[in-house]
Amino acid sequence: MTRFGTKRIGGIALAVAGITALAACSSSSSSSSSSTTTTPGVTTQAGSIGAIPAAGTPSGTAGSITYGYLASNAPNWILPIIPAADNSVYNSFVFGWQMWRPTWFTWNGSSPAVNDSLSPVNAPVSSNGGKTFTMTFKNWKWSDGQPLGAADLAFTIDEIKAAIKESPANWANYVPGYFPDTLTSMSMPNSSTLVLNMSKPVNPTWLQEDIIDVGMMPAHAWAKASASGPTLDYTNPANAKKIWDFLNAQSKSVNTYATNPLWQVVYGPYKLTAFNATTGSFTMVPNTEYSGPHANPQSTFVGVPFTSDAAQFNAIKSGSVDVAALPPEDNPEIPSLKSTGYDYYGLPAWGDYFAAYNFKDTTGDFNNIANQLYFRQAMQHLEDQPGQIKAFLNGDGDVLGGPIGAYPQSPFLPANGKTTLYPFSISTATSLLKSNGWTINPNGTDTCSNAGTGTGQCGAGIPAGTKMSFNLIYNATSPITQEVEDLASNAKQAGVTVNLSASNFNFMIQNYIDPAAPANINKWAMMDFGGESFSTYPTSFGLFNTGGSGQIGDYSDPKADSLINASITSTDPAAVVNELSYLNTSEPVLWQPLRDHVYVWKTNVSATTPQAFENLTQYDPTPEFWFITK
Repeated sequence: MTRFGTKRIGGIALAVAGITALAACSSSSSSSSSSTTTTPGVTTQAGSIGAIPAAGTPSGTAGSITYGYLASNAPNWILPIIPAADNSVYNSFVFGWQMWRPTWFTWNGSSPAVNDSLSPVNAPVSSNGGKTFTMTFKNWKWSDGQPLGAADLAFTIDEIKAAIKESPANWANYVPGYFPDTLTSMSMPNSSTLVLNMSKPVNPTWLQEDIIDVGMMPAHAWAKASASGPTLDYTNPANAKKIWDFLNAQSKSVNTYATNPLWQVVYGPYKLTAFNATTGSFTMVPNTEYSGPHANPQSTFVGVPFTSDAAQFNAIKSGSVDVAALPPEDNPEIPSLKSTGYDYYGLPAWGDYFAAYNFKDTTGDFNNIANQLYFRQAMQHLEDQPGQIKAFLNGDGDVLGGPIGAYPQSPFLPANGKTTLYPFSISTATSLLKSNGWTINPNGTDTCSNAGTGTGQCGAGIPAGTKMSFNLIYNATSPITQEVEDLASNAKQAGVTVNLSASNFNFMIQNYIDPAAPANINKWAMMDFGGESFSTYPTSFGLFNTGGSGQIGDYSDPKADSLINASITSTDPAAVVNELSYLNTSEPVLWQPLRDHVYVWKTNVSATTPQAFENLTQYDPTPEFWFITK
């Protein structure tokens, strides 16, 4: 969810299209009003679609509510400290955060804001010029009855330090030189207060919504180096290492997730009782000690994996799944959903979709080609976002020109982020390449014929005779498959040869991301696994700054670095706007259409608050609010 803790989103399980459009190029069913009022129901944010009915009458008994998703996106990591290779919304929001809620739950229904009622810690108080932060804990409990408190967050931070000391890749949020490197000391004035002292100022919003927005670990139950070992002093770095090695090894044992006593000590709304490591299915029962708000009685949460988009939609049609994302190719079926017993709601997810460039891939001198801004501009001109929205998203999407789109509405959206600065035009892309030293071979492969670094030349490190040909590995789900095929077809007309290679989400984020798999740097030039979710404070720190742990293909730009650094150290609310505005012009990735995400749920499934359905569109299911009606 956070950009400092960016979560990657894959194909259609959570990255789905909705019913209404967000852009002028979309279908006639689109709506761009400032709000949408449903009857009966709620007033929802601009850009949303569908209706959330008023809460029904509870049946009075706890039910078992099934949640559908693609098997290829099944959870494969359980420890709250998530490594870069497993950093996805599926491991965190759908799975882990049901058991260990983050310090601050940073979605409030459809709004990019902190939900205080779902957060176990009060907002941090800044002092000492932005270098000291005091956090107080609410009166929450662990499932074994022990109080949740400052020691648990301190323990988690010390284990993060131990994890990254072994390898920076052990914590996806980590960027060298920043937290926890800048943490000079921690103190606990009492059991419910933790004070952090930093070596340099930190933007308070960034700290709350990005840096320490983590699931906490129980110091009293997990501070040990073996299953039957004694409790260790985790403040001792040698002990912290032993504890980390033990917990890390246990999290790799996927087959024991439901039986390992470690994972039964939770403070979130659910406890895991069944997990199938082969299929990815899971069952969670209510945590009777959960201190946050929830339906009463609270229903069981059951994750049901499907092998394909078609299988998931067939389950929706047959009524065999209670809550699920709707595959985009099935958008035309939305009008019939009411008659088949489903309600629906959709909104673009807070984040982006893109195909990433690998700035380190030396194959065919692609690294030097990708470093040329004119090339990245030309590629964006070859991306037919309006056509893709119409053809592949049923008109239900929005042209995306940078890290965040127009919806959900954010005060941080820059003026140049409402559309793309490089609209679809094969002729413009061709002109850009030609004017920078390339001989154009439409439906063939362009060649660098004017090597050098001067005006009208190909650019540094690109020898004469270099071919404009490279591979693009993609997550073979809809609409990603259709989008990359369309891109390759358009590119071919400009003489750019894009060789497509199909893969899947989990394999890609483990094997085709430079920091996570450096041995494979020369195996991919571009890749499209889906996109990234965002923090409500949308800095791209970690993703687009040089050396960021969330980096994909080693994009590096000194000006971007400066603006990103300002957004995380300055209290100026415009700092992050300036950062986003620049990234809209520098094209660090190939932006793709922002898809509406629509979820459906059976009409006999209701919730104590409409936010429990709204936040589905942001990858954050809160099933503790769902209940079965009479």
